[in-house]
Amino acid sequence: MLTLLIFIPILFAFIIVVLPSSARASFKYITLLATLVQLCISVWLYLNFKTGAGFSGIDHESQFQFVQKIPWIHLNLGGLGTMQADYFVGIDGISIGLLVMTSLVMVIAALSSWEIKSNLKGFFALFLLLDMALIGVFCSLDFFLFYIFYELMLLPLYFLIGMWGGARREYAAIKFFLYTLFGSVFMLLVMIGLYLSVKDPATGNHTFNMVQMMNPANYEIGSVFSTLSHQTIFGFPARTVGFVVLFIAFAIKVPVVPLHTWLPDAHVEAPTPVSIILAGILLKIGGYGIIRICLGIFPEVASSGAWWLGLLGIISILYGAFNALAQKDFKRIIAYSSVSQMGFVLLGIASQTAEGISGAVMQMVSHGFLATMLFFLVGVVYNRVHNREIYNFRGLGTLMPKYTVFIMIAFFASLGLPGFSAFIAEAFSLAGAFKSSSVNGLLPQWMAVFGAIGILFSACYFLWTLQRMFFGSVSLKGGEIWKTALVDLSTREIIALVPLALVVLAIGIMPSLVFSKINDSVLELVNFTKNIIH
Repeated sequence: MLTLLIFIPILFAFIIVVLPSSARASFKYITLLATLVQLCISVWLYLNFKTGAGFSGIDHESQFQFVQKIPWIHLNLGGLGTMQADYFVGIDGISIGLLVMTSLVMVIAALSSWEIKSNLKGFFALFLLLDMALIGVFCSLDFFLFYIFYELMLLPLYFLIGMWGGARREYAAIKFFLYTLFGSVFMLLVMIGLYLSVKDPATGNHTFNMVQMMNPANYEIGSVFSTLSHQTIFGFPARTVGFVVLFIAFAIKVPVVPLHTWLPDAHVEAPTPVSIILAGILLKIGGYGIIRICLGIFPEVASSGAWWLGLLGIISILYGAFNALAQKDFKRIIAYSSVSQMGFVLLGIASQTAEGISGAVMQMVSHGFLATMLFFLVGVVYNRVHNREIYNFRGLGTLMPKYTVFIMIAFFASLGLPGFSAFIAEAFSLAGAFKSSSVNGLLPQWMAVFGAIGILFSACYFLWTLQRMFFGSVSLKGGEIWKTALVDLSTREIIALVPLALVVLAIGIMPSLVFSKINDSVLELVNFTKNIIH
């Protein structure tokens, strides 16, 4: 089922490529069908995902479900043994929520893609290639396979921004590409080092198996990344260097301040569907990588550096909020709010408590839906008048009442109003950070206090934007022309927004929809980390 989930988009992309250009009107429907099939498969996986005793053990493959493992690259190296890389996919509690979120976000992005008018064959083929890579990252349990999907995201995103973006699209695309490539090139070196350090106990060969990399017993004594090794790289402990390199690669994706500067440019220049994918899914790959790889493979380094991770989380929360307050561009406000809200993910991970990591995963799922909703709504206004300057609009609530209802839902949900998903996520992230000071002593309590202040500032920039753009008498820079163009939501737009609003409300009222699936995996990760450290 996972293989089907991953490669369904490529099948539909092939159909689009072979169809003649005269059938261009059907490309958007084919893409939408592909994403709907994926959504159905991911919901089936969610409903059939088992929880409870017997599905645990961070260093055993039995923790993962729907596993498929097929020999892929087995290269005989003579006396040096065999190079082993497998097609190895599977999901646990941390993956399943992100898979469902990704599938729904891709459906909304596909609906949003109907605004694209030029070179439809190229756009939708790249869109579906990106879809495959995103799903593949969350399913991969072999580091080599993970890296291929991780790198494969770069190509379609570069062209989707560079060819269909705004006025400065080339600059934004190149900046995004270079930032991400910088992190992933050094990730490749650490991946090779881990491969040469770990042996599969069943075959005796070196392996890229990430599950085997999580078990210290599988490391060769004296190897570069062995927990018993005292090897250094440039005078620093090898495992510390490995953690830092991988963390930087994933922190660029999150993005963590000061590695965030690609994000506002990419968002502002990207077309709406690509902005939705960037904020809704791509940022979560960074958080997922930190949990799955940095914390899973280097738990003792993550523990010793937890204070710095927590500090980076707090800086991101406050820096993103202050920048959002200063913006005049509607889309930039949402972009910087993403930097702020993803800071809670890093804060929760740094706490290394069950509450904090659960809150971090919940925040990734919640923000995926809310960011999708917000960027879709920004795109609605931009598509009508091709302007996003906040001070050029006033009184939109009178002109677009349905639109205003969804904006209010998205804003109040994002600022952490009880009853919505972000409240649960931020509350658990802060609870984990607060608890950490007394349970494991990793984070001081003042970090939780500053995180709470970040929520206060999020209320400031969201409510201020609401007051400036939507309330008061109607006043538009474009006058009657804009007034005529700013029609309320269409049926297609309502169909896209209603599921997002219902999901964030459902998760806020019944957080067990997510927590029940992630609980086993989070507890095993926390217990495993404690055992390794002690």
